[in-house]
Parts: sequence; structure tokens; C-alpha cells
Amino acid sequence: MQRRPFVLLPLALALAAAPAAQAQDAYPGRPIRIIVPLAAGGGTDVLARVIAQKLSAKFGQPVIVENRTGAAGNIGAEAVFRAPPDGYTLLFTQPAPLAVNKALYGKVPFEPEQFVPIALVSLQDIMLAVNPKVPANNLQELIAYAKANPGKLNYGSSGAGSAPHLAAELFKSMAGVDMVHVPYKGSAESMNATLGGQVDMTFFAFSSALPHAKAGKLRAIAVGGRKRNPAMPGTPSISEALPGYLATSWTAMVAPPGTQPAVALRLQQAMAEVTKLPDVQSRMIEAGDETFDATPAQMADFLKQETQRWASLIKSAGITAQ
Repeated sequence: MQRRPFVLLPLALALAAAPAAQAQDAYPGRPIRIIVPLAAGGGTDVLARVIAQKLSAKFGQPVIVENRTGAAGNIGAEAVFRAPPDGYTLLFTQPAPLAVNKALYGKVPFEPEQFVPIALVSLQDIMLAVNPKVPANNLQELIAYAKANPGKLNYGSSGAGSAPHLAAELFKSMAGVDMVHVPYKGSAESMNATLGGQVDMTFFAFSSALPHAKAGKLRAIAVGGRKRNPAMPGTPSISEALPGYLATSWTAMVAPPGTQPAVALRLQQAMAEVTKLPDVQSRMIEAGDETFDATPAQMADFLKQETQRWASLIKSAGITAQ
């Protein structure tokens, strides 16, 4: 009689695992909605739609992308945060709502660290580019000119706390230079202002700045990643002059807090397969992106590190949402 619990243990474990296996096998049984907290047509939105198409083909269910904009991504992130944790509402986003906004706003209507990691999808360089009128042909000349003319150079961004703004503030801090921030309502306005000479420079998404740099409308000074970008190998990394500098953008998919582990695993496996498809890889490479290959645990660590890094800069630079 004393041995019976040990005889029954495998059966008990199998019965306990059965609901999880059934949940994974049954998912998805209806359309999935991916919320992008940014406007339609941008790089993140386009990539989300490529992934949605591939997931739809894999799952045999419609996968719909919905743009829910506002408050630097907070509105879309809150919608997913409060959605049922069943895997049918997902968030595909850039860094702001997951790693920046809590420090920037002081309080947000969701807890970024409670989202369930699904996939880190892409990493994109930020390019420091200047209007050709700026008397600097390379990074060393730009830093020297900025130091000799404090407050004379200005830089555009897509708003307070945006990736270009944080990249510029990190640059200012590490280079010891003084430049004036000119915020715009979006990246398109910031781009037009730099092309038109209303501002001297901006830290752009690499894919956005690349064609203008190749056409000579912008002068590419440096990139924000740890190494040179293969799409423009002659352009140095800022870290070559400022060791330790790192400013990149990335995209990630997360699920609502409490998402069933079996459903999360199904999504994680599907995303790992989809992002390795040759045409998806080609699309990201053409946009100047790198692909991630991270486990959910590694993704959680990455998000934690990004959150801490930008929170430190936001505090030291006194940056607030405007």
C-alpha cells in the first residue's frame, strides 16, 4: 500500500499535463489580433503585417493587424495589457511602451514587466545624419564643431522620449557637447526638417535615412550600434569614438499578463519559425535590420536591461514627456 502513490505519480503527472497540451493543440481556434501602437505605414507596422501574413498561413486562421496609436504607444499597450490572456490579442511594438515610457511618464496604465515575452524580432541601427550645410564630414569633426560652438547645433526628433531624442541625449552626455532639441510630431516631419535645413541633424531609423544618404541629401556621420552596419560599411559606429555608446531600435512581440504557458509556447515556436523564413529575413536585411535569436528568458533579460539603461539616462538628463 505504501508504494501506491509512487505507482500513481506518472498517471497524475500525465493528467495534469493534459489540459496544457490540449490548450496548445486547440490554439488558435479563431482570428488573432496584433495591435501595433504606431501609425500605419511605418517600418514597424510593415514588419508586423509581414509576420501576420506568415502566422495566418501557419495557423490557418486570420491574423489581423490593428493600429492603436497615441501617448507614445501607451494606448495600444494598455489595450493588450487588459485583454484576455488567451493568445488572441498580441502587442507588436518598438521600445517605447516596453522599456522607456514608464520612466518618461512617471506612471503608465499598465506594467510593462508583466507582459509575457513572445519574440524579439528585429534590431535596427539608428543613423546620425546631418544636413550637408553642417561643416563636419565625420564624427570627430562633428564633435569638435559642437564643442567649439556650444548651443549652435540643433537636432530634430519625433518627440520627447522618442528613440532619436534618447539617442541624441546619450550622445550629448558621452561627447560632452551642448545641442538644442527641436521636437516634431513624428519622424516624417523630423526628416523633412533635416532635409530642408531647418534643423542641423537627427538620429534617424537607419532604413529611413539610408536612401537620402546615398542620394547625397543627408550626410551619414555614424551609426548607433556596437559595430558598423553592413549596408553602409564605410560609416563608423559612434562607439568607435565614444566607447560604450549604444542606441538602437528594436521590435518585439508580447502577450497579455497571465497568458497560458502552453499558448505562449505555441506562439514562441511559431514566431521562431516565421522569422527564419528566407523572405522574412530578406525583408529585414533590406530594411537594414538584424534578426534576433533569443529565448523567452533571454528576451526578458534584454527588456530589463533596456529599461534600466534608458531610465538612467532619462533621470540624469531630466527628460519628461511633453
